[in-house]
Parts: sequence; structure tokens; C-alpha cells
Amino acid sequence: MTRTPLANAELAIMDLLWQKERLTARQIREEIYNDNSKAQHGTVQRLLQRLEDKGFVQRDRSMSIHFFSAAISRQAYAGEQLESLASKLTGGSIAPLITHLVEENKISQNEIDNIRNLLNDANLQEEA
Repeated sequence: MTRTPLANAELAIMDLLWQKERLTARQIREEIYNDNSKAQHGTVQRLLQRLEDKGFVQRDRSMSIHFFSAAISRQAYAGEQLESLASKLTGGSIAPLITHLVEENKISQNEIDNIRNLLNDANLQEEA
């Protein structure tokens, strides 16, 4: 299931939830906006509702103050978006993306080693 890409403001909220795991709307507003304007509180509430409607955020209503947490991991969202991008640009192949990252030195040796291990593990599973 590929979700629609997040808008920048939605992504900022998700980034906070991925980092801190569980926050109130007020805590999110204070992290994103330095002043305590009521208009910004409404904006954060609308963004949280939109993210909840899209299935990105879970709301804990068990207390008088609602807590919000990510319903999808950063890795899962990134994977969905990479697959969508590959589908649009390269007929579904991720290889051109990886090739570009390696050629442009945008991927560390440690990341290359992790990918190599994943590929080796996948090959072993296919052979079994």
C-alpha cells in the first residue's frame, strides 16, 4: 500500500513523533512553533487530524489529554515513497537509485555492507 506523500508540515509532525514516540498536541506545537499563538494550535490540531485520517498517526484518548504517536515507522514510510518514486521514474527498479547513491558517494561503506548482507541473506533464503 503506497500512501500519498506527506506535505512538509505533516512531515515535520511525523519527524517529531518518530523521534519522541508519544506527544500531546501542545508539545508538538511548542516544538514546531516558538510562540504560543492560538492560530498555530488550530493548525497543529488540523494537521494531526489529517494525519490520523490518513492512517499515519494514532491518538490515545484514554486520558483527558490526548497523546499522539506514529502509526507507521519512518523506515516503512521511506520504503513506500522510494517504491513509488522508482515506479514513476525507472519502471519500478530501485537499482538506478542505488547506483546513483554509490557513484555519487552518498552512501557510506557501512550502509553498503548492510545492503550486501541483506542481499546475501535474500540469496540464501531463495536457495533454501
